[in-house]
Amino acid sequence: MTSLMSRARPLLPLALMLGGAAFAQTEAPTLDTGDTAWMIVASALVLLMTPGLAFFYGGLSRTQSVLNTMMMSVVSIGLVGVLWMLGGYSIAFSSGGNPFFGGLANAGFNGLSGQLSGTIPSYVFAAFQAMFAIIALALISGAVIERMRFGAFVLFGGLWSLLIYAPLAHWVWNADGWLFKLGALDFAGGTVIHIAAGVSGLVAASVLGARIGFPKTAHIPHNVPFVLLGAGLLWFGWMGFNAGSALAANQTAALAFMTTLVAPAAAMLTWLGLESLRTGKPTAVGAATGLVVGLVAITPACAFVTPLASVLVGALGAAASFAAVQFKSRMKADDSLDVFACHGVAGIVGALLTGALAFTTGSGKPWGEQMLIQLVGVLASVAFTGLGTFILLKLVGLVMPLRVPANQEIVGIDVSAHSEQGYSDSETGLGAPVFVGGD
Repeated sequence: MTSLMSRARPLLPLALMLGGAAFAQTEAPTLDTGDTAWMIVASALVLLMTPGLAFFYGGLSRTQSVLNTMMMSVVSIGLVGVLWMLGGYSIAFSSGGNPFFGGLANAGFNGLSGQLSGTIPSYVFAAFQAMFAIIALALISGAVIERMRFGAFVLFGGLWSLLIYAPLAHWVWNADGWLFKLGALDFAGGTVIHIAAGVSGLVAASVLGARIGFPKTAHIPHNVPFVLLGAGLLWFGWMGFNAGSALAANQTAALAFMTTLVAPAAAMLTWLGLESLRTGKPTAVGAATGLVVGLVAITPACAFVTPLASVLVGALGAAASFAAVQFKSRMKADDSLDVFACHGVAGIVGALLTGALAFTTGSGKPWGEQMLIQLVGVLASVAFTGLGTFILLKLVGLVMPLRVPANQEIVGIDVSAHSEQGYSDSETGLGAPVFVGGD
């Protein structure tokens, strides 16, 4: 993603490599209403991804925990939306920071009023970036559903957004960041969002411990139509996620839009083919999972590779994630909805293939050098997010229990955490809910 300093001064290096017309200029930028309109729409598309994720995760959960599962995504919108304004944006994108952590000059969106980031208002750029920070946290929730206390998730999520996500975004997308200076390529968040969320989810699942009955008790998706609806909304919103990362309505956005169409399609077909070979039948959940994995894999590469190459990115991402899912039973960590297998693994594959297949950067770096840079970016992200998540969870655990009591986990968290049910008794066949203690 093209990185911009938040005091309305565009960061030109990556934009120039991409040939983006909106940024390939030395004179002071001027407001472009077409770019602005596109970026407002793109921001709204990315916001829609989080409710889409709520449906996707909710459908994969058990009936008695569907609301709690969906609420973890919903609360991420409110929580990160406020924290991004208060300090997250400034940590990630303010100018004058060090290579690892931005300053607080733009805390509270100070200094953005009336300013431009490239050819769009700085407020629009900050809003677009807020949507990324929101869904990054929401993704982690899939690893800890049906057993993590809602309050503990909210506290952890706030700390994670400010102390892990925002600094990592600074590393990769701010011209002051050390990975940006190194030349790491991540157009729309494969490293910052998907590797970070996948690794953090795996660590969180390990710290919390497995669900009761795992792995002997099958946890079957309760609403496959929800899963398909969520996947469709994610794909729709992802068009703004990737194409919007050009920060302009230009040829770069057009390339990202096209590869975001092709790669998930190839990934879906790959997943269905592998599933058919393994079990004899393709499934709707497999189709939904495959397309999401393809979206993840193409995200860092979407404006750096050809549409033909994006087929390879999608197929390899799906194959790697499919294999990772099969190894789930051998892992001690109960990553409930395979966040690491689908987002972490596909994000890593996509980041490395970006270095192997990129053709638009114009950096002049030899293939081996770019691959090494991509590997450094992946390893640094894994180490930082993994260790940081572990420390934050241990700190939250000193304030409150991370996990709900066993009786609440068995009967489901919806009633105890929210005093609500997703379905009436006649729809589920369950007896009347029994309140078994507060969160």
